[in-house]
Amino acid sequence: MAPGRARLTTGMTTVGFIGSGKIGGTVARLAVAAGYDVVLSNSRGPETLADLVAELGPRARAATPAQAAADGDLVVVSVPFHAYRAVPPEPLAGKPVLDINNYYPQRDGHIPALDDGSTTSSELLQQHLGSAKVVKVFNNILYTHLASLPRPAGAEDRSALPIAGDDPEAKAAVTAFLDAIGYDTVDAGPLAAGGRRFQPGTPAYGAPYGPFSQPQGTPASVAVLRAALDAAPPPNRAPR
Repeated sequence: MAPGRARLTTGMTTVGFIGSGKIGGTVARLAVAAGYDVVLSNSRGPETLADLVAELGPRARAATPAQAAADGDLVVVSVPFHAYRAVPPEPLAGKPVLDINNYYPQRDGHIPALDDGSTTSSELLQQHLGSAKVVKVFNNILYTHLASLPRPAGAEDRSALPIAGDDPEAKAAVTAFLDAIGYDTVDAGPLAAGGRRFQPGTPAYGAPYGPFSQPQGTPASVAVLRAALDAAPPPNRAPR
């Protein structure tokens, strides 16, 4: 089991993945090491995930996105933002959904409502998914840093990750998951305001864990992360 944690006792023992690339695959590795079962999916079909499933072992299997959404107690959405409308809402109804997405105009194309600040990428995903409980997490850390920084609870060099969301129970579930895989949590607030505090271009995006050119991450404590979040500029939301 990963860093000194037991599997959750809340009944949330399976993590579904819609998208299993660098960041999704890293979260899956941490989840399996912590004793979770994982269901992986991508847009190219389960057969393309055979190598990752073999690496992760008997706790992992590949499926379609709809199956991963249906089977996961927690579901990680790790697709390029421009593809968020392909995420299936129905099997995610009522579930905690971990949103790893970032909006990068150079990749996703320009979206006026995001460019003018009238909404955020996580809010758009929440609108698309309806009753699912979206929590923004993992979007401010490089995947190699995420893989290198897990520590046991209470370790002096344990790092923290920010979350943002509107549902307290979903936030609690995500906080417990982060604890199990080796991270503390800092609640940045609701999706609308909190997610803006660690999106690309803010002090909490990447920098607390060291330069992206550095393969191994630098530990970032709760205090360090809170300071970075507090340094974010105030929301500049345009009128609707």
